Amino acid sequence: MWNYSQPVNIRFGNGRIKELGMIAKELGKENGIIVCGHHFKDSALVKTIKEQSNGMINHVYGDVMPNPSVKNVMECSDTIKQFNCDFVIALGGGSSMDCAKAAATICLTDDDITTYHGTGLPLPKEHLPLIAVPTTSGTGSEVTCVSVLTNYETGYKGPINSDNFYPSIALIDPELTMTMSPRVTACVGIDTLSHALEGYWSKGHQPICDAFAIHAAKLVFNYLYTAYKDPENLEAREKMCEASLIAGLAFTLPKTAASHACSFPLTNLFDIPHGEACGITLDYFARINEKAESGRLTELARNVGFSSVDEMADQIYKLKKDINLTVDLTEFHLTEDQIHELVKLSRHPNLYNNPVEVTDEMLYDMYRSFAGLDVKEKTLLK
Repeated sequence: MWNYSQPVNIRFGNGRIKELGMIAKELGKENGIIVCGHHFKDSALVKTIKEQSNGMINHVYGDVMPNPSVKNVMECSDTIKQFNCDFVIALGGGSSMDCAKAAATICLTDDDITTYHGTGLPLPKEHLPLIAVPTTSGTGSEVTCVSVLTNYETGYKGPINSDNFYPSIALIDPELTMTMSPRVTACVGIDTLSHALEGYWSKGHQPICDAFAIHAAKLVFNYLYTAYKDPENLEAREKMCEASLIAGLAFTLPKTAASHACSFPLTNLFDIPHGEACGITLDYFARINEKAESGRLTELARNVGFSSVDEMADQIYKLKKDINLTVDLTEFHLTEDQIHELVKLSRHPNLYNNPVEVTDEMLYDMYRSFAGLDVKEKTLLK
């Protein structure tokens, strides 16, 4: 038994950024705001978008942090209210989209976003329409109903899930990703692979999302290294944009699993970028999860071009090395207390979506091995 729904209108192709003003007109809106990070705030791209909008896009909130905060959401919401905006454009990577999604709802209330962050309370249903314009190829946030926010006062980082957060339109123009640095290309690319694989082996997997996952994973294995080594290769950029989008469709309903659960403390404690943090444990959990269902992950591995799950896991590790991503935690010289903290903080809800039950002992062994320590000399968990 399973359900499938995808309400986002997807428009994909080189040069389609020029359609933004027309899209706003189709939505019947006339006073838009761009939500982006500092590097886009005064950019030529934002200037061009405003000029081409025929007066429909005049405002910018450009202070989104790399890990967007609840404060960002409230500042953005206040700006939307100040200029009486009637639609929102999220321009950038997942951070801009996470902020814009939450602000487009909270701006129509007198609430603080913290009321809904980590509390499980449902958001009010009314929201402004959102146009998502990704400039990276990794998060898939342009087709998801998730906003991941950080409360720096409490130290809590976690997602809010709401149907409000589905963009009205996803406008994907691969040419906008050409300026991504190799480092960013690598981090968001491995995030795409994590979305695809975790969506496939998630407890909530279903056949439509499985097909998306296979398609996206195959593209990453075939094109990420090229996009990293040859940033101006338009074919590789297009294919990684396609992979990111399709992987977003692959995990939105099934949700991610253990690698994402472990990524949150790795990012919070050691400032490892989100995608890179997901990738650190991805090959480890591929091997672990092979045991979950007879032949299912073997079928995945074969569908994406490998003879076995082990061969696929080996390729994930090699790919991380080839694109200069972190493959272990030896550089952090972890103490026992830090390992215990990682184990405790990895007990995120995504962990329980993993097909194999992940025990504290398994996490402890994993983190000790990543730290270059002998797992046989472990002490009892606190």
